[in-house]
Amino acid sequence: MPPKRAWVRLPSGRRLDLLDPTPFDWTDEDLAIGLARTYRWGGHSAWPLPLSVAQHSLLVLALRRQASQTGLSDAVARRELLHDADEGLLGFDPISPLKPFLGDGYASVATRLGGAIARRYALPAWTADEKRAHKRADRIAAASEAVHVVGWTRNEVRLTLRITEAPVDLDPIAATVAGAAPWEPWPADRAAEHFLAALQRLTPAAGA
Repeated sequence: MPPKRAWVRLPSGRRLDLLDPTPFDWTDEDLAIGLARTYRWGGHSAWPLPLSVAQHSLLVLALRRQASQTGLSDAVARRELLHDADEGLLGFDPISPLKPFLGDGYASVATRLGGAIARRYALPAWTADEKRAHKRADRIAAASEAVHVVGWTRNEVRLTLRITEAPVDLDPIAATVAGAAPWEPWPADRAAEHFLAALQRLTPAAGA
């Protein structure tokens, strides 16, 4: 029998082996496109377009910057931006209630991809305080998306989704996109463009 294929062809033409990824298997553009075409909330949205993981990643970074009293180094900001990067390479962002049913196989694939991403982008290990701050920003982002993007009520966010952080009303990234309404999901090409620009600003040039 022919060997099982576990690699995907990326827009750049590179092949990414999902079971044995290396840090050299994708370009930054591949990652940006993958995240821009991978959707939060199962792809459901009260807007004409679904919300991409790329736009969510920019939102979490903005919320972390707002909450930080001392500012974020480029390395820490880069880690925030890339906290869901494995989903862009895998092309899958399962809703939280589904994750326990996906088993160890999915968790193992996600862990391998996360390790390759951490090596490629020299992401620092989380400290306990940084992890708590990240989780809070991620939950605030989720609560805000639930209300402003998907259409959950604030009571449902608290009682059904069990997110204790309150959603914010002001969209901290809407002003970065000309003509975008607050909380409006962006088209994939726009999300990829803004994610890639942020990643390149935070990534030191080779040999620098």
